[in-house]
Amino acid sequence: MFHPKGPSFVELLQQGLGSVERGYDLLAPKFEYTPFRTPEALVKASLALAGPPGSVESALDVCCGTGAAMRHLRPLCRRRVVGLDVSQGMLDEARRLLAGSPGEAPLELVRGDALDMPWREEFDLVTSFGAFGHILEEDEPRLVEGIHRVLRPGGRFLFITGEEPSRLSPGYWVARAFNAAMRVRNALWSPPFVMYYLTFLLPRARALLEARGFTVEARRDTLPEPYSRYGFTVVIATRR
Repeated sequence: MFHPKGPSFVELLQQGLGSVERGYDLLAPKFEYTPFRTPEALVKASLALAGPPGSVESALDVCCGTGAAMRHLRPLCRRRVVGLDVSQGMLDEARRLLAGSPGEAPLELVRGDALDMPWREEFDLVTSFGAFGHILEEDEPRLVEGIHRVLRPGGRFLFITGEEPSRLSPGYWVARAFNAAMRVRNALWSPPFVMYYLTFLLPRARALLEARGFTVEARRDTLPEPYSRYGFTVVIATRR
């Protein structure tokens, strides 16, 4: 977990005692060296399903972080690639890391809330990687509504999720223990830091998307090992 160039335990503790915005501002310069960054192999394999270079007009990456997905989205897009994140520190780091990235589409980095996106029917593709833990379960319908609103009819929402692991697996109980500790922290300390595991999983994610008017396809077979064996699934939800 602790890469030589990554944050120390004390730095992670300082991050966790702030707000989500402030925490990621602090973490941003070292975020690429943390386990919170979605592995490059997952990002690359999932976005290979979005189509060949130049096949998308405009794309939005929600909770873009340091721009990992935007690097792969840019060659796909002809006109525009937008990254949205609540942390200015993460956006600043994304701007630095994306300098000179392949592709011709202009890059836009926007500071904002994933639950209050300002666009309407402007994108053909929306992606999000590693961000659902920052969305409370009661806010997931609002997230889905926002994704539906910013997509054009026929547009796609592409993301990675999975099914809830077996209750016999150690990982299930580690995640539940972390979530319990986070709830205690948020009950005792302000401002809250929203980060939970086992969120926006199948089949709940599918049900929320279909209820809002998406056609949902789940693909596990396209991801490299060991991720497919661990149950990671690429979901492509198309706005009807």
